[in-house]
Amino acid sequence: MKSTEIRSRSTVDLLEEITGLDREIANLRFRAGSEKASDPARIGGLRRDVARIRTVLRERELDVRGQGSDATSGRSRKAAK
Repeated sequence: MKSTEIRSRSTVDLLEEITGLDREIANLRFRAGSEKASDPARIGGLRRDVARIRTVLRERELDVRGQGSDATSGRSRKAAK
């Protein structure tokens, strides 16, 4: 899941997505313990997706992208000078 796709979704949708991904991670871990895992890298990918979603939710909470600072333009402070 790309960050642009995550940012375009509503907060409620993202919270529901986290719940679903957490459930899927738990199921994969359970299956990996009881049988041979079909794709062990999938758990890591799902965890990264959850981290991306939580990052976007935290940005919204802090209103990071709405301040109009250098952080919104994608440039570092050094490059902006």
